Amino acid sequence: MKSGSTGVSEERARAHRPALMASVIPEAPSLARTAAAARRASASRRRWGQVAERFIEGSVFVSAWIAILAIFLIFVFVGREAAPLLWEQPVPGQEAEAVTLDKLVGPTHYTDRPPAYIWQPVSTVPKYNLVPLIVGTLKATVVAVLFAAPLAILAAVFSSEFAPRWLREIIKPTIELLAGLPSVVLGFFALMVLASWIQDLFGLTFRLNAINAGIALGLAVIPIVFTVSEDALTAVPQSYREASYALGANEWETASRIVVPAAMPGMFAGVVLGFGRAVGETMVVLMASGNAAITSWNFGESIRTLSATVAAELGEVVFGSPHYRVLFLIGILLFVFTFVVNLGGELYVRRLKRRLEGGVAA
Repeated sequence: MKSGSTGVSEERARAHRPALMASVIPEAPSLARTAAAARRASASRRRWGQVAERFIEGSVFVSAWIAILAIFLIFVFVGREAAPLLWEQPVPGQEAEAVTLDKLVGPTHYTDRPPAYIWQPVSTVPKYNLVPLIVGTLKATVVAVLFAAPLAILAAVFSSEFAPRWLREIIKPTIELLAGLPSVVLGFFALMVLASWIQDLFGLTFRLNAINAGIALGLAVIPIVFTVSEDALTAVPQSYREASYALGANEWETASRIVVPAAMPGMFAGVVLGFGRAVGETMVVLMASGNAAITSWNFGESIRTLSATVAAELGEVVFGSPHYRVLFLIGILLFVFTFVVNLGGELYVRRLKRRLEGGVAA
């Protein structure tokens, strides 16, 4: 009897086994459909990801070329307005007003006094000498860089190497906030407040002068130099500092002999960018320099810069006149000067990087 009942139970189990398996494991066609749908969804996501990646790459490529094209077109426009100076003939009877290379860079000769470099475009005999404007631009820029670079670099070193974290979070945003101030505000401050302080401090005859304009420019340059220098110092690997500490150096020795030399290329790049900003700044020098085209290396005298000349005179000049053409020539000079400074700075930074990395400087 036992063997019979056992055989019956095994037969029943075998009969119910397919139903149990079907209730536990899905059918094979259902699994295949699910896998195929997953593969299709994965392929669709890959395709959309590739499309999005190509779109982003194309957008970046187009944006880069638009920026280059915009700079090129600006240069073409400015050059087109200044180019007629090369071939235009003077109006008969007005040969004295013609613009020549000698009048642009050479002195004006007089019978009763020594030759002088004069910018006086509105007169009986216009004088378009660019030397006073170039000298004024260099004076203001030199003062700005000498004032801004040490302050910005020292502040960057303190913020990166010595300041506690809570103080660093205050110093960095505060200095960078200067970059958001409109240049007209800095010019107004230099005109109304800073000029009187500087005149009383140095006993200067002229209230608005190259020192006043340069310090005001320096306030606009400090955020650029500080930001780039602080980023360069922060980018120095922490292992450099740890190795210095392991050899017994203190924080000051590590910062001055290890970190600062390693970050020197980036810091120099920040100074070059600040120099370019100072050369092209307009509103600050227009309000704080006195706008007197004086050819002198006395920093206590008023100055007139290239950019301020364009801003002050372009709105009132006669279209197509020699004065109009010369102002656009000044624009080309500013463009070329800034380009040369930036290019020279970039080449020097690369050479300095190779030297610091142990390579042979070209």
